[in-house]
Amino acid sequence: MTSPTILKTNLAQYPVTMAIRDGRVHSDLVTLDCCGPKEAHNGFKPLLRENAFDCGELAIVTYLQAKIYKKPYVILPIPVSGRFQHHCAVFNKELFNLTPKDIEGKKVGVRTYAQTTGLWVRGILRHECGVDLDKVTWMTGGEGHLAEYIDPPNCVRLPKGSNIGQMMLDGELTATLQGNDAPVDPRVQYLVPDAKAAAKAWYARTGIVPINHMFVVHEKLSRERPDIVREIFRMLLESRNLTEGGVPVPYPPVGLEANRKGLQLAIDWAVDQKIIPEKITVDELFDDTTATLGQ
Repeated sequence: MTSPTILKTNLAQYPVTMAIRDGRVHSDLVTLDCCGPKEAHNGFKPLLRENAFDCGELAIVTYLQAKIYKKPYVILPIPVSGRFQHHCAVFNKELFNLTPKDIEGKKVGVRTYAQTTGLWVRGILRHECGVDLDKVTWMTGGEGHLAEYIDPPNCVRLPKGSNIGQMMLDGELTATLQGNDAPVDPRVQYLVPDAKAAAKAWYARTGIVPINHMFVVHEKLSRERPDIVREIFRMLLESRNLTEGGVPVPYPPVGLEANRKGLQLAIDWAVDQKIIPEKITVDELFDDTTATLGQ
């Protein structure tokens, strides 16, 4: 019997990936060696700059940049993570009483300008709240994952090691765009009013749950071993279906067509926010093997 192909994989531990990580989902054809860092975003730069992994999760915005800059990876149509983002703009309510428009002319922190959470929150602030994003100074904690990418001119790099959450609490930054890394502090207030209700209303109107990370494979693997790519998709789907307590509701769906609207919005907003220099079609994000998965 042929031994399974072992692939170096950047895949963090989430409810939907737990069954792969703990071995409940396995394959005789391929072994996913989950050797990436605990926080998957720390593996994106090695993946794209050094080909450090054969496959793994990748932020959707980073993937859009990867396609523009001709990096040899292709996505599978199965989001690994996603969530509403309306609650991810925050400020210190003891120092400021802000509406979204009030951040114009101010300094707002974000881990990196091209971070996927930043894309979604800025899009919400522009299109739902009327914020002129060009009038905000975006204070960034680091560079993007792609060496070819340069931040827009209204971005300023913070000193290495800066803690944007603490800077927001101290009033050095008017607000921050942060997800799970936002400070847990009673002073923290959502910038978008009634953020959770706004997210539900947005979903009712658009049907989109913003995608954070999807799964990518090296294009050579997809071209030469489509059987392995199909098996990886099966494993991801099976793990998703084994999620303890069920997949969170709502959650980004499975399949190209089911995700087309959300992917198109990510493309449109990435162009608008100068994260990618030109439009790319949703279909260009996939190849002949991955486009049909989940149909």
